[in-house]
Amino acid sequence: MSEPTVQPKVETHTPKELVREPLVLNNRPLGWITEQVAGIVEGKMPRWWNVSFVISFLVMVMCFTYIGYLLMTGVGVWGLNHPVAWGWAIVNFVFWIGIGHAGTLISAILFLLRQKWRTSINRTAEAMTIFAVICAGIFPGIHVGRIWLAWWLLPIPNANAIWPQFKSPLLWDVFAVSTYFTVSLLFWYMGLIPDLATIRDRLRKNADKCTTGCEKLINKVKQYLYGIFSMGWIGGNRHWRNYEKAYLLLAGLSTPLVLSVHSIVSFDFAVSQVPGWHTTIFPPYFVAGAIFSGFGMVLTLMIPMRTLFKLEEIITVRHLELMCKVIMATGSIVGYAYGMEFFIAWYGGNPYELYAFKNRAFGPYWWSYWIMISCNVISPQLFWFKWCRTTPWFIFVVSIFVNIGMWFERFVIVVTSLHRDYLPSSWGYYSPTQVDILTFVGTFGLFMTLFLLFVRYLPAICIFEVKGVTPQADPHAKEGGADKVEGGTH
Repeated sequence: MSEPTVQPKVETHTPKELVREPLVLNNRPLGWITEQVAGIVEGKMPRWWNVSFVISFLVMVMCFTYIGYLLMTGVGVWGLNHPVAWGWAIVNFVFWIGIGHAGTLISAILFLLRQKWRTSINRTAEAMTIFAVICAGIFPGIHVGRIWLAWWLLPIPNANAIWPQFKSPLLWDVFAVSTYFTVSLLFWYMGLIPDLATIRDRLRKNADKCTTGCEKLINKVKQYLYGIFSMGWIGGNRHWRNYEKAYLLLAGLSTPLVLSVHSIVSFDFAVSQVPGWHTTIFPPYFVAGAIFSGFGMVLTLMIPMRTLFKLEEIITVRHLELMCKVIMATGSIVGYAYGMEFFIAWYGGNPYELYAFKNRAFGPYWWSYWIMISCNVISPQLFWFKWCRTTPWFIFVVSIFVNIGMWFERFVIVVTSLHRDYLPSSWGYYSPTQVDILTFVGTFGLFMTLFLLFVRYLPAICIFEVKGVTPQADPHAKEGGADKVEGGTH
């Protein structure tokens, strides 16, 4: 019998074009990831953080000062007139609610789809969601005028038998936004628990390095607080099993909220009879716009953060590029919706509807409409070019344009649909007052104050999830670096 021939081994190499960039660069060890992220919380904040916090805090104080002035004086200090009964307050409410959508999308939907690139950005995006909803919640409260009667929105028995009008989409907003805030807060906190325990244990180990009594006291207080909020987490098998079940359930609950909340916000307009609002395209159009603006704000925050805290190896250009692709896709959907609105206005044969859209583009507020088109439709199309979506400073500039464009979108929807109604005798030109403008600017101070405190006291990146996408965490990974396994594992 002839001996069987032994086939020589043929090594296959993945083409360079198909090899994906690692999600953590330079094949860093797991301990390095912990040091980089936890070190931000444990170390002293740089001078730029102190300066930014003081400025943000003062701007926030200005916001609440103007709100106090509004409550003492009345909504007449705003630029509202007849027929523009809704002004900047509703514009800003819808703007901030839209900003808060990217966090839940990144955390919940991408988690359910098992997209590993979310791990470096989900924590910051979730925090942004919480803070944006807080900013959004201010405006409906002060818009009712008599804010001390806002408790009438709650379905509780009272002596005057005043009940909420459940047929009103404004009340639907109350339930939708409060539910969204509650679930998003639980989802964010759930993901924080293992990392809070990590910082608690590191503080315990570093207690010997405290030299003065004051440092020892601060360390003890921090240990106590992080210990309370980590809820006794020790990283055992039972803890991880319960955590993964709870996280998956919250992700499943959050996913329909991404679609429902901004759909319900759009019903504020869509269920009315006002030309320019009464259209069925609003719910999907608003959801796409919310994801679009939310990702824009995530990029606006994370590009400076990755540079200032030297996190370029964890928040990589690949992360930025993938977010740019989402912006490009949702921006194209928004542009399609703009065109479809004009088509439906023409096809529907309603002269008032057609006039409303012509007035948007060529009426007194033409400048706001074309700013919206330039920022929301044209600027995202630059991301078709690889250089544009892989150059951080350019992405940052485009993300600013996206934020500006989405604010103008809400302004165009609200103001241009109201300022010319059926009676030409009541037509008017809406202009914001100083109180309108500075209250809105002040909400950015509130947002940045909360965000800077978050970066200072909580891990801005999910440590254990980032470790889970490194080659070292893969039991099938070959020794010798991430470049050998990256093509097939991510």
